[in-house]
Amino acid sequence: MATITANPARTTGTARRGGLVSQTGYITGRWLRAQYRSPALIAFTLVQPAIWLLLFGQLFKGVVALPGFGDSSYIAFLTPGIVMMTALMTSGWAGTTFIADMERGVMDRMLTSPVRRGALMAGQLISNGTTTVIQTIIVFAIGIAAGARYDGGVVGYLVTIVASMLVGTAFGSLSNAVALLTRQQEALIGIFQFVSLPLTFLSSIMLDLELAPHWVQVAARYNPVDWAAVAAREALSADPDWSSVTRHGVYLTAFTLIVGYLSTRAFRTYQRSV
Repeated sequence: MATITANPARTTGTARRGGLVSQTGYITGRWLRAQYRSPALIAFTLVQPAIWLLLFGQLFKGVVALPGFGDSSYIAFLTPGIVMMTALMTSGWAGTTFIADMERGVMDRMLTSPVRRGALMAGQLISNGTTTVIQTIIVFAIGIAAGARYDGGVVGYLVTIVASMLVGTAFGSLSNAVALLTRQQEALIGIFQFVSLPLTFLSSIMLDLELAPHWVQVAARYNPVDWAAVAAREALSADPDWSSVTRHGVYLTAFTLIVGYLSTRAFRTYQRSV
């Protein structure tokens, strides 16, 4: 009778993958439970987008009459931009959770436990991405209630959700890296504000770049938040330029991967210091 012998390397690899997946799920659940125990925090992050949509959407709706503005409805133009702004603002606070764990000693206990290091990073980012998706849906609901209409259909909405998740993952990774290197809430908040304001205003979030000064147009070409906003608006339009959507999506994905790599390097630096 033939004897079947299991391949030890294959068995070990499968176990490791299973362990990483289950541990990532556990860490994700931990962060989600922590977030949704404080629903006021999520509500607070939606107050500003709601104000921008409802107030500025009405105050500046007349800009569509200006020559060069490429949309017939300002609220329809503004909503995808506010989606990306919300993803940016929310993800910028991601590192505060790492700092809180450091201060309580939870991070050091995690590092001495069997939990995989990749699960610690991935779980937090997946949790952040889940929150970003929920906020994106809510912002769209507010925009549509205010009169925004899109001809891009389901595909357009899906592209927008993916783009917002990439923004959230990229800047969540950046926030984590800053937190791991500085280990100070004050430093993280200061750096985040220094980065987020230029990224917001040197983009097409609120205004068609055809109406902006030339130097703003040049700066926006290298702005990941603008890449996401452009891809979303194009995908939501009646006749999308899919080459533009793909190009900006590739830029955004590459940026996310680069920042994610830098975040893992920051995590290793923190490990060596404890």
